[in-house]
Amino acid sequence: MTPISDDILRPAGEADIPALVALVTRAYRGEASRAGWTTEADLLDGNRIDPELLRADLTRPRSLVLMLERQGRLLACAHVADDAGAGYFGMFAVEPTLQGGGIGKRVLAECERIARDDWQLPVMRMTVIDQRHELIAFYERRGYRRTGEYKPFPYGDARFGLPRQPDLRFAVLEKPLRVTETTA
Repeated sequence: MTPISDDILRPAGEADIPALVALVTRAYRGEASRAGWTTEADLLDGNRIDPELLRADLTRPRSLVLMLERQGRLLACAHVADDAGAGYFGMFAVEPTLQGGGIGKRVLAECERIARDDWQLPVMRMTVIDQRHELIAFYERRGYRRTGEYKPFPYGDARFGLPRQPDLRFAVLEKPLRVTETTA
């Protein structure tokens, strides 16, 4: 594997949309996703990301899709945004054959840094399909905690996939980005 020093982190632009859609799809849907541990192939079919929604994320204020490339090849991506005064982390994908090698941790850390240092946001939030216990555990090892809040899965909206079971929902996870000072 090429050293991490050869990696480039950069913001995505409109020309990157096809490559981003392809990576996110490979990481989560279909047989290709089974090469990694983030697959949702048993839970959902169809799209994982909609190009028009991605285009909207690229153009709104305080919203960034970060790409990690090595020698011109897209290896990972994530969306970070200011969502009503809190960081939002989503659309996280790592090339399935490279999962577990530290690339994702690096992208997550950079998104947290952007939300904390560049945008001065106090927390980072995300939604994860509640049935994705391994993935939730990955985030918990990085300081995220379940808030107890759930959001419904958008059944009937094919832009987000075709559910294979009727009980999907999103758990909301949150991590403080700033250490708060306590007075003695």
